[in-house]
Amino acid sequence: MAEEIAATGELPEEAAPPTDTTGTPSAEPEHAGGSGSDAAATSEGTPSAPASKAGRNLPAALAVGFGLGLSLIAILLWAPKVLVGVIAVAVAVATWEVTKRLREADVLVPRIPLLIGGQAVVWLAWPIGPQGVLGAFGATALTLMVWRLFDHGLRATPRNYLRDTAISVFTLTWIPLLASFAVLMLSEDKGNLRVLSFMILVVCSDVGGYVAGVLFGKHPMVPHISPKKSWEGFGGSLVFCVIGGLLTVTLLLQANSMIGALLGVGLVLVATSGDLIESQVKRELGIKDMGTLLPGHGGIMDRLDSMLPSAFVAWLVLTALL
Repeated sequence: MAEEIAATGELPEEAAPPTDTTGTPSAEPEHAGGSGSDAAATSEGTPSAPASKAGRNLPAALAVGFGLGLSLIAILLWAPKVLVGVIAVAVAVATWEVTKRLREADVLVPRIPLLIGGQAVVWLAWPIGPQGVLGAFGATALTLMVWRLFDHGLRATPRNYLRDTAISVFTLTWIPLLASFAVLMLSEDKGNLRVLSFMILVVCSDVGGYVAGVLFGKHPMVPHISPKKSWEGFGGSLVFCVIGGLLTVTLLLQANSMIGALLGVGLVLVATSGDLIESQVKRELGIKDMGTLLPGHGGIMDRLDSMLPSAFVAWLVLTALL
């Protein structure tokens, strides 16, 4: 979502050794065309798109990012209630992408209750509030447990029940529950400006991390999770996000600038953590992107990874301090 750039605070691809899906250095040589899905595409004779130093098709990523960002800004300013539907659609697509990838890895998450229950979590946040979110989340989690127990019939012995159920509840928490906090934020006083502020700060974190990482990145943060992320990029994210927080909270929300500084620091921490969480999930699944819907970005989930935890922290900070 929004105008996120291809990667945040990442070192050039060449700076990190090839790794397998467990995060350990791989003994296999790299393909000439790159690594991961890029290499596969090259070996099949399909020319890969021109990529930036961060490993993405930067022109396509920028075009898609600006288009999505301008659309969301227009919705927030002139028809904020429409954003609830936009969030619901994004949650459904992201859930579909993740469950598809999990099923490809033989993790049998119940897709139907995840999709329906995820929509209930999002939509009940608007008229009912936190109680609606909690009720829908609890009901869906229980449904997932029972569904997976009997999805092969009453006479079949469940296989990998504990693993699949735990991952199902993780997915429910990761996508619909965290996304519902953006809806909760929207329903509060100046809700559209609160959501706009949090989105601007996530973009500031991405842009600052990208610029600093590409220009100065030399020291990897967590090479066994995301080899291209650097401490220099994290510093760039922090500077941009704190400045963005000071400006947005002061100018858009007319609140104490120190709240903006606190929000900026908090969002950098959780946005970076969100990136790393998805990176580890994809690493364990052995994939580069969750989907292919957005050129230069990957799937919807690849753009929501930092937004989802940031929505929760932004709701928490702004609700407590404004």
